Amino acid sequence: MQTKQSTRAEGPAQVGGSMERAAERTVPRMLMAGAERFADRPAVIDGGTELTYRELLARALEVARGAIALGVRPGDRVGIWAPNTHRWVVASLGLHCAGATVVPLNTRYRGREAREILGRVRATAVFLDNGFLGYDYAAALRERDEDEPALDGLAVVDMLDGGDGLGWADFLAGGAAVSEETARRTALAVDPDDLSEIIFTSGTTGRAKGVTIPHGACLDLYASYGRIWGLRPGDRYLVSLPFFHTGGNKAGMITSLMNGLTIVPLPVFDPAEVLRIVESVRVSVMNGPPTVYYALLESPERASRDLGSLRVAATGAAVVPVALVERARSELPFEHFITAYGMTECFGTATMCRQGDSADVIARTNGRALPGIELRVVDAEGRDLPPGEPGEVLIRGANVTPGYWEDPDATAQAIDPGGWLHSGDVGTLDADGNLKITDRIKDLFFVGGFNVSPAEVEQALARHPAVSEVAVIGVPDARLGEVARAYVVRRRGAEATGEEIIAWVRERLANFKVPRTVEFVDELPRNASGKVLRRDLRAAL
Repeated sequence: MQTKQSTRAEGPAQVGGSMERAAERTVPRMLMAGAERFADRPAVIDGGTELTYRELLARALEVARGAIALGVRPGDRVGIWAPNTHRWVVASLGLHCAGATVVPLNTRYRGREAREILGRVRATAVFLDNGFLGYDYAAALRERDEDEPALDGLAVVDMLDGGDGLGWADFLAGGAAVSEETARRTALAVDPDDLSEIIFTSGTTGRAKGVTIPHGACLDLYASYGRIWGLRPGDRYLVSLPFFHTGGNKAGMITSLMNGLTIVPLPVFDPAEVLRIVESVRVSVMNGPPTVYYALLESPERASRDLGSLRVAATGAAVVPVALVERARSELPFEHFITAYGMTECFGTATMCRQGDSADVIARTNGRALPGIELRVVDAEGRDLPPGEPGEVLIRGANVTPGYWEDPDATAQAIDPGGWLHSGDVGTLDADGNLKITDRIKDLFFVGGFNVSPAEVEQALARHPAVSEVAVIGVPDARLGEVARAYVVRRRGAEATGEEIIAWVRERLANFKVPRTVEFVDELPRNASGKVLRRDLRAAL
């Protein structure tokens, strides 16, 4: 009889048929428990700012009081548009204590992108670190195109006390009208099934989709994650993945706080600065896309820095280069370097390697399912495939999102009636349950670890007055893994250079989405139904 190519995580770690349960199943309760358990241990080190676990709780409750005084109520959606700093950590935890659902915004978004998301979730407030990378977030929120609805009633809080919006000092001062006891009661009233975040991810239709993430199930997942990875109190975790991403938010910030680690937030990745921080702060834990490790391995400053504190590391992407894993394991001083796999729709993680796995397993697979998570690999008709046969990867477990924010059609397309999340990734399972991702079904590509939807970029390009038709694909890039390339059919009689079109798009989209090259063509390859054949464009590379 043929063996099905499906697997479930090892049984002993399962509790009640699902993942092992976190002791405190809401972010506020987890934070309060951490203040008791880890007390005066450093929770965050950010340049000259250091907060202990007790101080972090006190700061979060202060933010909660300010948010409640501002009119934020349990269940309200509140945006954070800011880079990785201690301010992001304090603001997000405070908003959770106020019962709010945090809506993280990509720091590279342009104004229209941010406004669309804030409007769609009907946000009551947004917290900014205004001016990051020279971009005026506050001014961008005030702008409005003719076809956009107004963001009525949106409170803007500037965490840097700049000139726009409500300054940080005034925001906190307003919280004096709310007692700490009220803030604590509100924090304790948060339920494990309440939404902690709505994290937006690109889709193949070009419209970002809001992945809903509840407190309890997500904390359960990362209780398993931290245990399997081997994290321990006192570790110092350089969080280079952005907090607006599950990798930085959940696998980074939340996992650190659950396990008594010190969060070392990194707002902008620069190899020389990373090496300096590792040495000066004695960083022991890292996580990031392959790009991060390539940059460290190639940095000319690596040999002059003391990196002996590095202990454990993880990387993940749709396809992780085997050569990178081999180099990182041999040239960097990590005791434990693993690969993992996941997507926002399963809270960022579904599989990971284990300590004790062979070098071959770590280098050539994405590890096994976490406790309580089931995997299948199926053919186009949904039939299970035998070990080693490639097919679409399906995921089921409590880590699968309840759905996309107010988008039942997209939810039904992604999660079938049996509860299986259709990843759109192609992979194989071996006899031991190790998953190996080999390709992607979806048209998404990944620039420096960020998802990019070709349709979204194409929609922006199509508005250029010289563009008649356009198709976008990801092409290999030594530094970022992939970058966008646009194939453009000019309008009749129109003239525009590739540089002009790129500059035009850069004003409208986040930089990582902007094509690096433009190829002008007479026509695009299409099938009989008129659909553009991106695979033909890729094949011509």
